[in-house]
Amino acid sequence: MATQGLRPIAEFQFQGFVFPAMEHIICHAARMRNRTRGRLSCPIVFRAPFGGGIHAPEHHSESVEALFAHIPGLRVVIPSSPQRAYGLLLSAIRCNDPVMFFEPKRIYRTVKSNVVDNGEALPLDTCYTLRKGRDLTLVTWGACVVESLQAADTLSKAGIEVEVIDLASIKPIDMETILKSLEKTGRLLVVHEASRSCGVGAEIITRTSEQAMCMLKAPPKRVTGLDTVMPYYKNEDYFLIQEADIVQAARELVEGWK
Repeated sequence: MATQGLRPIAEFQFQGFVFPAMEHIICHAARMRNRTRGRLSCPIVFRAPFGGGIHAPEHHSESVEALFAHIPGLRVVIPSSPQRAYGLLLSAIRCNDPVMFFEPKRIYRTVKSNVVDNGEALPLDTCYTLRKGRDLTLVTWGACVVESLQAADTLSKAGIEVEVIDLASIKPIDMETILKSLEKTGRLLVVHEASRSCGVGAEIITRTSEQAMCMLKAPPKRVTGLDTVMPYYKNEDYFLIQEADIVQAARELVEGWK
């Protein structure tokens, strides 16, 4: 359908159910434009709820956005609010590349706001600065935006002002916005629910080290999920990032490296 002029939206019940379709996504959808030297494109959106927070079995609750970010030809997008979900989904539908559109199900019913149905799309390759700060740049995405903003409020009461950036586009990454923030703060903290090893946070820190080492006042830090399968039911609380984890890491960055 996508190669013949339509713009289908395929919905997977959970991100963990995408794996049987990965051969088609990676070997065909992501390669179609290059394979045909632009004669065909594959404007398809793959929607999938992802992440923990609803006490479901492990393959319902994974965060494996890094797997798809590694694939040339795929865009990976994760909204963190109703309005951004609206605007980014419109752009994903209008994009001529295949887009993995992962929706953090933990905030389906916990984050509410008015959505203006005006047909205006949001760019797929831009970060969103949700809070201004001078002491620390905190980059996050998806459901972790909630705890990150809460942590920023807590830290503000202690005199630490955190600039919170919603990455939104996992691929491509808008490093320009991140580096501009680091010019001001000099400190980087990346927060993501996905497992630590080989995550998107490591990519952001690597690019920062390559492009802006001289800006940094302290080594960058990560607050991430564990390198294990998501625990079942209420045990997932041991896996999920808490506000206190972010506050502690931020204080170590700012106060431990004067």
